[in-house]
Amino acid sequence: MAEVPHLSLVLACYNEAEHLRASFAEIRDTLEQVPFAFEILFVDDKSRDATREILAAITAEHPGLQLRTILHEANRGRGATVSDGFRAARGAVTGYIDVDLEVHSRYIPSLVRAIDKGADVATLRRIYAFQIRSLDRYFMSRGYSFLVRRLLGVDFADTETGYKFFRRETVLPLLDEIQDSGWFWDTEFMVRAARRGLRVVEIPGAYIRRQDKTSTVRGVRDSLRYFAQLLRFRARLRHEGR
Repeated sequence: MAEVPHLSLVLACYNEAEHLRASFAEIRDTLEQVPFAFEILFVDDKSRDATREILAAITAEHPGLQLRTILHEANRGRGATVSDGFRAARGAVTGYIDVDLEVHSRYIPSLVRAIDKGADVATLRRIYAFQIRSLDRYFMSRGYSFLVRRLLGVDFADTETGYKFFRRETVLPLLDEIQDSGWFWDTEFMVRAARRGLRVVEIPGAYIRRQDKTSTVRGVRDSLRYFAQLLRFRARLRHEGR
């Protein structure tokens, strides 16, 4: 019988074929050096490329690792994808990182250590390496963080980071409160964690944008959409507080 994992790492996948194998190899190398048992849960959100075939091959090629795969029958969004992985996890510490590894997996042990030392939530605060092509991401991220602090009254530097870990038994009930199933899930998660009085630790780590990856970010469109979501969420929180 496989050892009960201390860490459950959720990898939300959507059209990740171009870098999935290389990313998994980096993640595996990182986790094979930690002193605790771990499992990896792949959650595929109805990818349209070869992601599912690659996941099947990875699982077959590594029978000695605790690997599980959850397959969505319809595309449900990033938030729903990571939430499904969290609910299926068995580890006392559960977390997820973006599969493209624009923030490397080497930071995983530091975030797990923060949870083991008493934090309820540990996230990675992205430090942007200077790249001309990533300046748009930098300014969008900093501007968004400013708006989150002003409009929602929380003091986090990076709510949108795709690198979050938490104490499963403490935070799992929080998932039922989150209404957004897409990219705004991250902001809602962090704000609701703060409103519950959970201890949140932000740990800095380098963000290096991949130049070989096709970006789906559209600056003006996404900025307007996120601003509208922030306003709607603020109104909802005020209504809940009545």
